[in-house]
Amino acid sequence: MDTSPMDDALKKDSRASTICMKISNWAFHVCSMIVRFAFQLIYGKKGEKMPDISDPILLESASSLAKKIRKQELTSVQVMEAFIKRIYDVNPLLNCMVDERFRDALLEAKAADDLIKSGKYTEKQLAIEKPFLGVAISTKDCIAVKGMLNTSGLYSRRDYRASEDADAIALMRNAGAIPFALTNVSEVCMWWESNNVVHGRTRNPYDTNRIVGGSSGGEGCMQAAAASPLGLGSDIGGSIRMPAFFNGIFGHKPSKNVVSNKGQFPQPFTEEQYSFLGIGPMVRHAEDLRPILKIIAGDKAEHLNLDEPVDLSKLKYFYQENDGGGRYVSEVDHDIVDGIHRIVKHLKTKFNVPVKQIQIEEFRQSAALWFANMKDDSGYGFERQLGNLKTSINPYTEMLKWFFGAKHTFIGLLTAMLDKAQCQYGSPKYHHLVKKRNKLRADMEELLGNNGVLIYPTHPTVAPYHIEPLFRAINFSYTGIVNVLGFPATSVPLGKLGSEGLPIGVQIIANCNQDRLCLAVAEELEKAFGGWVRPQISI
Repeated sequence: MDTSPMDDALKKDSRASTICMKISNWAFHVCSMIVRFAFQLIYGKKGEKMPDISDPILLESASSLAKKIRKQELTSVQVMEAFIKRIYDVNPLLNCMVDERFRDALLEAKAADDLIKSGKYTEKQLAIEKPFLGVAISTKDCIAVKGMLNTSGLYSRRDYRASEDADAIALMRNAGAIPFALTNVSEVCMWWESNNVVHGRTRNPYDTNRIVGGSSGGEGCMQAAAASPLGLGSDIGGSIRMPAFFNGIFGHKPSKNVVSNKGQFPQPFTEEQYSFLGIGPMVRHAEDLRPILKIIAGDKAEHLNLDEPVDLSKLKYFYQENDGGGRYVSEVDHDIVDGIHRIVKHLKTKFNVPVKQIQIEEFRQSAALWFANMKDDSGYGFERQLGNLKTSINPYTEMLKWFFGAKHTFIGLLTAMLDKAQCQYGSPKYHHLVKKRNKLRADMEELLGNNGVLIYPTHPTVAPYHIEPLFRAINFSYTGIVNVLGFPATSVPLGKLGSEGLPIGVQIIANCNQDRLCLAVAEELEKAFGGWVRPQISI
């Protein structure tokens, strides 16, 4: 069949674009290797050794601690004191905690013990009505806890304190949990290294020269260091799952519109953005994911059917080893690919089921799809977020000031500068990418159905060195694509540390409102591979 001159021109443009992408990706990978070599020279050997975990209380799951408190095998005060001591041991090294309410938390722990001793409720009643009675909980410094800092890493909010609890925190309080510590974030929660001018930089417990991720990086670090029995994070582009992965813990981003986002700063500005953002659990033990999600989902928990048993032998399993070659995205580490292969072998052997390898080509455009779908016409761009939503900063002027003593992070200002260079709301490119996202969502809904899961890298590399994310900025796309699709996803550690002595893992993705599938697979993989590994073993 003859082709028109227009068809020929489009083919030539496509070929030229493909060649340019290959050249740019080759250059990116070469530059990445040079940058990595430079950071290895700068940092040298691994960072300082972590304090050992000497108290067995720190090793138990939150669910186990709650049960022992109800049975009066442990007191809430004992548990609280153990975690407070652990924070004092590790925080000078890691800088994961940024605010505390230890005195009030201990008083509330004593009140919980008194309630249990009073006999007002039976053990069974407490398990149903207050399943986490007396258990300490931490959360990130963008989720409001009454009386505690709520800065979101923003200098202009450095003294701001929350006047009431975020909805998710209020629900956990009602379930008996006791807020006791606040953890570090990236500035305005829009970068994947937790560092800001208010609280400084948080360090990875497996290697203090490495990042903890962001924006829930302080919480990921806190959990990995066994300094809190359970925590909450929030995720709009991977802010739960990347820190969970880098720190070797479990983290779950719920299905869209299930958990209330009320009480976060900054709040989403449109219904579409609201659906991308989700508050979820961050824990060391997979058994804690389900009960925490059931609590924070509130009335919407009924949509998730979390008590419905999952027969793992009847699920459809799919896996994809990489994004197919996204522009300026790192290649997936061999250790992570090997981890996926170990999962596939385990599922095939134990459940005698097929595990199908797939290649969703649209994943190559994950970053472009995320950036476009995050755009809105609210007028609250990143410049205004850095201005505490009251005014828009001038990022160029602030960048000049940065060299002489900054009130913003370098990456925050750079992000504000690049914000307007991205695809703009309402443009032809915007509509094209939104349409593409919608088709991808429909295709994946059909693929996964109500009994399918996708095993996919959480991130292409293990935790990079501090500042190194500047040179690998688009790597967040492995998690970001899930947010704009609205699907649930659980970051799962795979026990054995990788060749660099750092945690490795995957994310398990399911269809909307099929969170229980992700959680069931996470529990199985923990049994098979060990889950969280004590940090001091690696150092």
